[in-house]
Amino acid sequence: MLEELDIRNLGPIREAMIAPAAGMTAITGETGAGKSMLLSAIRLISGGAAEASRVSAGADEAWAQGIFAVQETAAADGDVQADTAVALAREAGVEPEDGELFLSRTVPVSGRSRAVLGGKTVPRSVLGAIAGELVTIHGQADQLRIASSARQREFLDRFAGDESELTAYRQAWDELTAMDERLRRLQSQEASARQQADYLRESIERINRVEPQTGEDEDLKARRDRIENAAAIAQGVGSALGALDASQLSGDALDGEGVSAVDLINHAAQSLRAIHVGGSFAEQADRLESINADLADVVFSLSRELGDEGSVEDLDQINERIHELGELTRRWGPTLADVLAWRDKAAFELEDLDASPEKVAELEAERAKLYDVALSAADKLSAVRATAATDLGARVTAELASLAMAGASLEVHVTPRSGTDDVLGPWGRDDIEFLFTPFEGSPRLPMGKSASGGELSRLMLAMELVAADAGMAAGGDRPSHGSDMTFIFDEVDAGVGGKAAVELGKRLARLARGAQVIVVTHLAQVASWADAHYVVSKGEHDGLEGVSTTVTPVEGEEREREIARMLSGSESEASLGHAHELLSESRLE
Repeated sequence: MLEELDIRNLGPIREAMIAPAAGMTAITGETGAGKSMLLSAIRLISGGAAEASRVSAGADEAWAQGIFAVQETAAADGDVQADTAVALAREAGVEPEDGELFLSRTVPVSGRSRAVLGGKTVPRSVLGAIAGELVTIHGQADQLRIASSARQREFLDRFAGDESELTAYRQAWDELTAMDERLRRLQSQEASARQQADYLRESIERINRVEPQTGEDEDLKARRDRIENAAAIAQGVGSALGALDASQLSGDALDGEGVSAVDLINHAAQSLRAIHVGGSFAEQADRLESINADLADVVFSLSRELGDEGSVEDLDQINERIHELGELTRRWGPTLADVLAWRDKAAFELEDLDASPEKVAELEAERAKLYDVALSAADKLSAVRATAATDLGARVTAELASLAMAGASLEVHVTPRSGTDDVLGPWGRDDIEFLFTPFEGSPRLPMGKSASGGELSRLMLAMELVAADAGMAAGGDRPSHGSDMTFIFDEVDAGVGGKAAVELGKRLARLARGAQVIVVTHLAQVASWADAHYVVSKGEHDGLEGVSTTVTPVEGEEREREIARMLSGSESEASLGHAHELLSESRLE
């Protein structure tokens, strides 16, 4: 929702600030006063083309800024879901500030314009993408957007509420296109791809022949070190055992009289226990026996090391295996774990590079199954669209009759593509076309080519009303476009008057129940329905070149005077009374 629009030095507007109502806001003023500059400001912050000629006379640059309220909602699973505008802003590196996004644009007299999002310079296309989620302008310069088949499809899907069918189709389509890409790679392989496949295949076979185990090379190197140092190990272990417990050694290994640490500690413990006097002697004997138990564990471990060094023949086999494993780690290491990981990854790559006829045939069969799934999902989507298209056309036609367009009608055609070739696309198999008949007897023509700006604006109002009603019917109290959207209507009152003008204002107010609506109007019968009212008027010469334009909010008696001016061009007692009556009656039940 647009909370504030600030403008400086844009056309005749030297400085202005508009704070639109959450519901409906009317912008009025005499012809030529500069109301179009407000739309120009919106288009600027929406990424539109920047024209230096729009800069006020005598000024160096024009500037416009829109402050939009955005929201994040809590999903049923407790996660926080950001709306699309917030997600796009975060992709650009900008976080909302207190639930608001700031979109601004500077247009110098000479040089390039500057687009800014939340204080950060961004490409104007970023502003365009974000503003496209926040603002919809229905004016003569903006109507061609709905002429595109993509926009018409989006609108029909929004009205149809076919999210589940569309999601199911998109998933099937993504799987199908992924398979198509895989087949294209296989079928278009060049010599380099085949060489890569040969290399992977030979490498995998070589690794498999060796059958390496993770950490095996480190274990082998440790065994080799033991064998190469067998003599030193035997001597060192033998000396240690002789000192600790000579009974573990045999024959020639006995040193001296066989007195060892174990014997000496046992003797000391027995001597202390022989004292037979209480106190610390028994405790010290216990400690010595505990030490002896630890020594026994050490002796046991050392005794197992004797004679476990292996032979010279073992050493040759170990060195040969270490060399074999080293060749693998040099190529695909640095560790055997890395070698095994590379082999597993290479096996997957080889599947995609293996363009054998059998592999291609296998994938083509799988692709045929995926195509059937996608085609079935597309048919379900088409059926929902076709039903919604008939309903949409009938509802919009009924609304047009209340907007001074009796005899006008909208037809929505959904035509599934057929043929022997693939008929599917990213959004299904349907060709969607909106055909508008502006008056009875007129031929049906594609939207954007068959009506004036005012007629198209009223058509778009009818479409938005129907879409909003459909959204409220599905969700209870929320239109399908969401309450964050801002709709701006220009020329919607062209060629309308009398009772039809009252109906037009009433329908704009009805749309404003679920979305923000800003309307630039010449009709008092339309402006009287607004929740907020701004008047654009020519001011006195401001000291610079040209004449300045002011934008002023009006309420109470000031608003009655503006409505009176719009009704009769004067502020007579009769016109003021009529204005008061009109404002009193312009209320939705």
